[in-house]
Amino acid sequence: MKQDTFQAPDYYNINDLLTEEHKLIREAARDWVKRDVSPIIEDAAQKAEFPKSIIRGLSDIGAFGPYIPEEYGGAGLDQISYGLIMQEIERGDSGVRSTASVQSSLVMFPIYAYGTEEQKKKYLPKLASGEFMGSFGLTEPNHGSNPGGMTTNFKDKGDHYVLNGAKMWISNAPFCDIAVVWAKNEEGRIHGLIVERGMEGFTTPETHNKWSLRASATGELIFDDVKVPKENLLPGKSGLGAPLSCLDSARYGIAWGAIGAAMDCYDTALRYAKERIQFDKPIAAYQLQQKKLAEMITEITKAQLMALRLGQLKNEGKATTAQISMAKRNNVEMAINIAREARQILGGMGITGDYSIMRHMMNLESVITYEGTHDIHLLITGMDITGIPAFK
Repeated sequence: MKQDTFQAPDYYNINDLLTEEHKLIREAARDWVKRDVSPIIEDAAQKAEFPKSIIRGLSDIGAFGPYIPEEYGGAGLDQISYGLIMQEIERGDSGVRSTASVQSSLVMFPIYAYGTEEQKKKYLPKLASGEFMGSFGLTEPNHGSNPGGMTTNFKDKGDHYVLNGAKMWISNAPFCDIAVVWAKNEEGRIHGLIVERGMEGFTTPETHNKWSLRASATGELIFDDVKVPKENLLPGKSGLGAPLSCLDSARYGIAWGAIGAAMDCYDTALRYAKERIQFDKPIAAYQLQQKKLAEMITEITKAQLMALRLGQLKNEGKATTAQISMAKRNNVEMAINIAREARQILGGMGITGDYSIMRHMMNLESVITYEGTHDIHLLITGMDITGIPAFK
């Protein structure tokens, strides 16, 4: 097993803007990634297996619902802490961060924000501890960027609902204990339902043959006349705005997480460039390699400042959907560009599992698409600044 010698870049002394609690939370997550993720992640990715052994560790570092109040099993942390945890986890692997993001922002958040007190007490502590793992059902085979066109539906049968439909590209689906599923009622209004494993007609086939997020379990959620108790409906909010508010939280975490992947690629490329000798001197001595590295650290620094300011706005309850979209789009594009440039610095070695870069690059091809595609986020910004929607 290779040793994880990662050192985080901080060109603008952003560390000075963090509280002591922020630093402790980040260091705990960073140490855990170095100890428990880095030694096993390349093998897991090669085998296309999610390493379930890390679930307990994710819970221990507060990665499941860090901003959920302690009374429901969460850590009661602020939004910057959440971002820092996602940054460190994605430095290890985007797929592992996806598992934590889904659990926190797409399962625990809607139950906390829109669920009943009974639902919060029943599910949140078990989700926070990792005893329960959750998934989020919004995307459908024929409805991705247009979730409002969903066909998954439920009908009122008196003492229960009957749910029919299918969701796809669902992280955690193959092993989830519960799923927060968004479906239309008989009037066409979108509601959230908590579906539990074991309910008759509910199946979660796994998606295979992925070249990206290989250490993350992806699958479908299939509903064939599934009887869902009425107490499993989330009553606090309905309409498309309900699942989209969950996506805001997830996209915020991604904006931080992508920085972690970029930092790992940069750190790897910098070390390699200093050690790799060609024409009697390290390749770091050549102008073109310095150009690549200088541009990488510049873009990482810009993304760090954007994420930190966004975190401050989130803490104040002022962050808008459009601001979150901008950060998600910018930071993931930044990360994928850095991964590609870092791969070039490593030459042929960059495509091997001896280094993390190619794995990050493949993972980021998913991250740049999920939780809103790169183009959709651009149009969200465009609509925000012009007041004119260009989605249709």
